[in-house]
Amino acid sequence: MKEFLSILTSTGSKRVLKGPLGIAVNGFAALVAIAVIITTTFIYIDLYIMTTVFLSVLMSLLFLTVSAGPRGKKEGPSILDWCCVVASLAVGIYFLVESERIAERITLLNLLEMPDLVAASVLLALTMEATRRTVGFGLTSVVLVFVSYNLLGDSLPGALGFREISYNHFLDIMLFTTDGVFGVPLRVAATYAFLFVLFGTFLAKAGGADFFYNLAASLTGRSVGGPAKIAVISSGLYGTMSGSPTSDVVTTGSVTIPIMQRLGYSKALSGSVEVAASTGGSLLPPVMGSAAFIMAEYTGIEYRDIAIAGIVPALLYYLCVFTQVHLRSKKLGINGLSEDQIPSLTKTLKEGWQFLIPLAVLSGALLMGYSPSFVAVCATAVVLLASQVNPTNRMGLKSVWNALGETTLRMVAVVAACAAAGLVIGGISMTGLGGKFADLVFLLAGDSAFMALVISALLAIIMGMGMPTPSAYILAAILVGPTLLAMDFTMLQTNMFILYFAVLSAMTPPVAVAAFAASAIADAPPLRIATGAVRLSIAAFIVPFIFIYDQGLLLEGDIFDIAMACMTAVSGVLLLSVAAEGFWKTKLSIIPRLLFAGAGFLFMMPNTWALIPAILFVGIALMVSSREPCKSLQNPAKCSKRSI
Repeated sequence: MKEFLSILTSTGSKRVLKGPLGIAVNGFAALVAIAVIITTTFIYIDLYIMTTVFLSVLMSLLFLTVSAGPRGKKEGPSILDWCCVVASLAVGIYFLVESERIAERITLLNLLEMPDLVAASVLLALTMEATRRTVGFGLTSVVLVFVSYNLLGDSLPGALGFREISYNHFLDIMLFTTDGVFGVPLRVAATYAFLFVLFGTFLAKAGGADFFYNLAASLTGRSVGGPAKIAVISSGLYGTMSGSPTSDVVTTGSVTIPIMQRLGYSKALSGSVEVAASTGGSLLPPVMGSAAFIMAEYTGIEYRDIAIAGIVPALLYYLCVFTQVHLRSKKLGINGLSEDQIPSLTKTLKEGWQFLIPLAVLSGALLMGYSPSFVAVCATAVVLLASQVNPTNRMGLKSVWNALGETTLRMVAVVAACAAAGLVIGGISMTGLGGKFADLVFLLAGDSAFMALVISALLAIIMGMGMPTPSAYILAAILVGPTLLAMDFTMLQTNMFILYFAVLSAMTPPVAVAAFAASAIADAPPLRIATGAVRLSIAAFIVPFIFIYDQGLLLEGDIFDIAMACMTAVSGVLLLSVAAEGFWKTKLSIIPRLLFAGAGFLFMMPNTWALIPAILFVGIALMVSSREPCKSLQNPAKCSKRSI
């Protein structure tokens, strides 16, 4: 019983299949990737048919490559796994064969036939099991609560109750329309998200990840805190393409964390730097991860406009992390890398300049208004061409084939989470819970828009605990988005606000999935890593409140307002970073720290009159700190220089 509960409440282990089965699975996955490229860019297929087949195929691969639990069979699939594989493919074939009839039937008017009920029930069970294996009990329990509410909520008293929803009614909406499992999240996973993961995989296979690391090392390796600054830059650049803080931590952190530790950073601090840098990648244009694509699909806002609006907030995020890394390194007396560890900038650019072209093509094509799917495919093709420049990283047919297969296998966890999110979205729509929740937020917040924003931010973080960013974003957007829109915030402001906190949930205690990934590499407690990451990126929790009141940070409005908003925000972020680290030339006491923090908040306020006390606070803080004894540098002889 204890072992059963352990399996039920934990995720499965990833399998690396070898031998004939491994070759067959990778080949099948590569064919799936080719099919996705063709169906999203060259031929038109009905969205319902495409998503049903896509889910069926990806779940069959999931059950082959992810065990039922942490102690599951790792060398190959078990009998139970094979049963799930067969069931996944059988359900997909059934929906494909019956697709014409399903498309022509009228929902809730034409009753479902017995084979329909069986196929839908099996697919529902497979979706729940796939979610549990890949994401864990966190998201699975949320889905179970919403499913139970749909089927049993008619017995609840008061406003939470609703008319009875039968099991047949539930399956009809959830699995025979595009309002449930096959809704926006899964549709995005099968198109935009898949193709941008393809782009990131090809870029990494071609040597792009190594190039960006070497570029960061050559630019910042000699400065104070060089190793940590390398992690900030390289993880940010890689994270915007991967779209997953956890995978970014595992990929770049395996290199950056050991280097930071060798040069004097503590285990927890090295993990915190990597987690903070990796999490911000999902907010950094031009790609911004799959959640931004779901936002574009859900809101109808052009992805190009979302990417443009995200530029300044993302730069403020990394300004905060970079500044705190510099100050912390100065405080600890940690210098840069030695000359023999720093790659030559000239050599780095000479060997990898071609990897800048795909990013330029991607950014330019998005700005020109091309569809994200077309842009991702074109950028991937440019990566393939760019790889031919350098014989060392040249991608041949085998490398391309492996990259195609790896892309599909990387998507299996995302697909399971998106399908589960679709169940919740459909359930909210069926029961009218979204409107009821909006009433609850209004009741708690009263007339205060600020309190409504705080509640929305907390909900986005809570929904994101233990689940992927896309799922967290779409659930929060449906539940609290209407409330914020009713308070006259624009669609872009509202959804960017929710997106930010959904992303930040990856590193926010107590369930910080990115920190748990880093703890295995850094050999440090995950909660210490998560707490340190939040401190390093403290401005990220404030910036969304600024741009929702001042659209200048989203590059909307006239030039003067935009420039003013950006300059004051930069000043505020720098001052908050100083206050968070408690260091400015020397260790600061509580009074100047509070003054710097107060000035930082005042600079960020969308009120010109706030600048007067802000400047006054800075002046007093500098005066007080200049009279304090130098007590933080490891070498007391440097205190007299008082320089940073």
